[in-house]
Amino acid sequence: MRYLMGAQNLMEIEFDPGKDPTNHDNPPMDATFMAGMTPSRRGRPKLETPKVEIKIRLDAKTVEHLRGSGPGWQTRVNALLGQLVEAGWI
Repeated sequence: MRYLMGAQNLMEIEFDPGKDPTNHDNPPMDATFMAGMTPSRRGRPKLETPKVEIKIRLDAKTVEHLRGSGPGWQTRVNALLGQLVEAGWI
């Protein structure tokens, strides 16, 4: 007999060294079983309009000022540029 420590209690299980140790409670992993499998999605959900990563060269003073405005500065720059595009300024 062996004892397994659970999260909150002690569990007793039968152990017979003469028996087959494979677990027969699991379903066979055949083509039928695998056909029902779906891939898991990890990470953030995909956006309908994803942002595009670009590389842009700016003056050091400009970048220093923008970063100095605190967290979210890139989001604020994106919003301002979007407003300028909508207004037809750029």
